[in-house]
Amino acid sequence: MIKLVCTDIDGTILKEDFTFSDRVADCIKRMTQEGIKVVLVTGRMHCAAKYIARDLGLNTPIVSYQGGLIIDGEEVLYERCLSPEFAYEIICWAKENNVHLNLYSHDKLYVESDDYIAKRYAGERYTTYEVKPFDEIPLDGIHKLLAIDFENPDMVTNWQLEMSERYPELYIVKSTPYFCEFSNKEASKYCAVKFLQEYWGLRDDEILTIGDQDNDILLLKAGGTKVAMGNGTEGVKAAADYITGTVDEDGFAAAMEIFVLEGC
Repeated sequence: MIKLVCTDIDGTILKEDFTFSDRVADCIKRMTQEGIKVVLVTGRMHCAAKYIARDLGLNTPIVSYQGGLIIDGEEVLYERCLSPEFAYEIICWAKENNVHLNLYSHDKLYVESDDYIAKRYAGERYTTYEVKPFDEIPLDGIHKLLAIDFENPDMVTNWQLEMSERYPELYIVKSTPYFCEFSNKEASKYCAVKFLQEYWGLRDDEILTIGDQDNDILLLKAGGTKVAMGNGTEGVKAAADYITGTVDEDGFAAAMEIFVLEGC
């Protein structure tokens, strides 16, 4: 019996317009009423994810920053930040290569230039940011750095491959075709789910994980039942036991009705 559902947000329960359907909302409500824990596991900032949790009626811990932070209400259960040394080196790399970089520190988003990329990123996610030179920001509380190129996804792939080879000590992943994220090695969705598994004393077969992007491959590997969205990448589909419908087809709800709610 599934007791914990760990789900990605964007492309899994949220559609391209960043809304969720009534069917998905009703499905999550029903699971909650049945005593099943539903946990949001996202690359988003905690302050952005908590409003989605609120709208879905969830009061479970929220996993944000790809697994770098788990907060239950106001209590921090788990936190892993980039070391100042690695953060500094990645910031230097971005400047040298004219790469747009988002910096996330203490649940705030900073950019060095108030450009099209910053406006588009924040506008699509209903979040705010502060324009500030990175050399004025302490580097001892950075949850992640995010390199963005909305025009050239192949370039983002190259960043991920190049920097993963250069920095095997870090967790470097593409979270969308346009985003390359840099974080602590223990700030992955896998590490976060395994922490919650131990925290609640659950078995592997009591956990279902579901997602759509390459950063969800490790999320799926943490679950006993692994579900990929129909709109997912080839990598995440290869890691799955089951491929459900797309986000526009309410694939999340369809999978829950098969694996979690059937017989409840």
